[in-house]
Amino acid sequence: MMRIRPLAATHKLSHGLFVQLAEQIKSGKLAPGARLPTEAELTRAARVSRTVVREAVAALRADGLVVTRQGVGAFVSAAPQQAPFRIDPDRMRSLEDMLHVMELRLGVEIESAGLAAERATRAQLRAIGAALEAMDRAAAQGKDAVDQDLELHRAIAEATGNAQFPRFLQFIGRHLIPRRIVSGMPQSMGGREVYLKLLQAEHGAIVEAIRSRDPKAAREAMRRHLTRSVERYRKLAARQQAAA
Repeated sequence: MMRIRPLAATHKLSHGLFVQLAEQIKSGKLAPGARLPTEAELTRAARVSRTVVREAVAALRADGLVVTRQGVGAFVSAAPQQAPFRIDPDRMRSLEDMLHVMELRLGVEIESAGLAAERATRAQLRAIGAALEAMDRAAAQGKDAVDQDLELHRAIAEATGNAQFPRFLQFIGRHLIPRRIVSGMPQSMGGREVYLKLLQAEHGAIVEAIRSRDPKAAREAMRRHLTRSVERYRKLAARQQAAA
């Protein structure tokens, strides 16, 4: 018999209910094909609103743990352990968590740069160049150029000719280092102007290798850029920890 504990108001309620239900499913207390308690039952057991219950069930469905049937209810999936890959933003609270995502991104984007050098069309090369120029303009205006940075990487992903690369980057892009965490990066690197010039030099090397149709150089330039980014974030994390 499954049991749902009341949730404290200090937690994000829908996530708390999602975690409890997911644990019941993964432990086997709720077997494949079993029906979840009704919305009203979950509302009473967890002492939350119907909106919270619906959000929790939607998260279970997104993770492949349950399937819903119109007018019938929610049921545990036939293979709940085979959930789709998902990064849970609620669990990514530290800079170290973000760095793990950066390392995952590094593995994908190195190959993305190499394929772009091999396959990019003239139009895609122009789009990559335009994105790099947009970064230059943003930097000249004193902006952080984060959006333009992501657009450059997206343009490179598009140039692979493989739709899965931009799709993956679009997904993972929502989980990259948040601005609030790295707000101190330019200061730690000698100021915004110095920091952005360094980034642009790294980006410029990637773009030049792609334009030159040199896959090996493109992969190495992307590896160098992202590896250095990871190291910069690690140093920032160490400074923030020491200051705390």
